[in-house]
Amino acid sequence: MNRVLEFEITDEYSDMTVSDILRGRYEMSGSLIKDLKKYADGLLLNNEHIRTVDTVKTGDVLRITMHDKQSETIEPEDMELDIVYEDEDILIVNKPSGIPTHPSQGHFTGTLANGIAAHYIKNGEEHTFRAVNRLDKDTSGLMCIAKNSYSHARLVSGIKNSSLHRKYRAIVTGTPDESGVIDAPIDREDGLKRCVSESGKRAVTHYRLLETCGGYSLVELELETGRTHQIRVHMSYIGHPLLGDWLYGTEDKELFPRQALHSSYLELIHPVTLEKLCFFAELPYDMREFLIKP
Repeated sequence: MNRVLEFEITDEYSDMTVSDILRGRYEMSGSLIKDLKKYADGLLLNNEHIRTVDTVKTGDVLRITMHDKQSETIEPEDMELDIVYEDEDILIVNKPSGIPTHPSQGHFTGTLANGIAAHYIKNGEEHTFRAVNRLDKDTSGLMCIAKNSYSHARLVSGIKNSSLHRKYRAIVTGTPDESGVIDAPIDREDGLKRCVSESGKRAVTHYRLLETCGGYSLVELELETGRTHQIRVHMSYIGHPLLGDWLYGTEDKELFPRQALHSSYLELIHPVTLEKLCFFAELPYDMREFLIKP
C-alpha cells in the first residue's frame, strides 16, 4: 500500500535540492531515498518527475510516494486485537501475555504479526510488519507498529535519541530502594540468556518503588537504553528478580506463570505530524490479582 506525503516549499527551503529536503526536513536515510528513486512516482515536483539533485522554489509542491506490500512470510490469522490507536502511519496495540511478537522457526502462527497481517487485509491495506518496540512473548502491554518504512525509521531513531519514552511496571521479589538508577553493561551469556558484564553494551534502567505486597513489590521502570531482557537482567542483578522470571530468577509456575512485566506507557513524536502522543495501559488482570490477593 502506498503512503503519500506532500510538502509545499516555503521560503525556508527555496533553492535547496530535493536531497537536502529529504535528509533535512524529513530526516530520511540514504537507503530510503534510494528506494524512492526506484519508482516513477517516488519523487514528483508539481506532478513531474524530479531528481534528488534538482532544486526547488517557493510554492512548488513536492510529492513523496512510499510503496509497501504485505509481508509474504507472515500468514494472516484472525485474532482479537486491543488496538489503542491507529492512523496511516502507526498502530499502537496492547499486547496480551503469552503471544510472541514474530513468527519463529517451527512457530509460524499465533503471533502478534499474524494477527496484525489479518487486520491490515480486513481494512484493505498492505503493509510489511514493522515492530518499533518489541516485547517478549510473556511480557504484556503497549507496542508500536510502524505502517511504512519511513515511520519505522523515524520511530526507531526516537528510541536512540530518547524522543520515544517507554515505561514498564513489574512485580519484583523483595523490596528495592524507593528509587534508583542501574547503569550496568549487558552482554550475551549463552543462548537466550544475557548477563551484566564489562564486555557488554551500556544499559541504563531507572526504577521507582510504587507499592509493596507480601514480600513482593510493584515498581515502575523507565529505559534509557534498549538491550535485550534489560529490565529482567538489571532487576536480577540488584537482587530483585521479576516474579515468575524462570530465566533470571526462580521458576514457580504455580505462584505466577510468567515474568510479571507490563509495558505501561509509551510517549512518542508522530513521524509525520510531529505531534507528541502519549498512551497508557493499565496492569493486566493477572498482575492486579496477584497484588490484591490475601
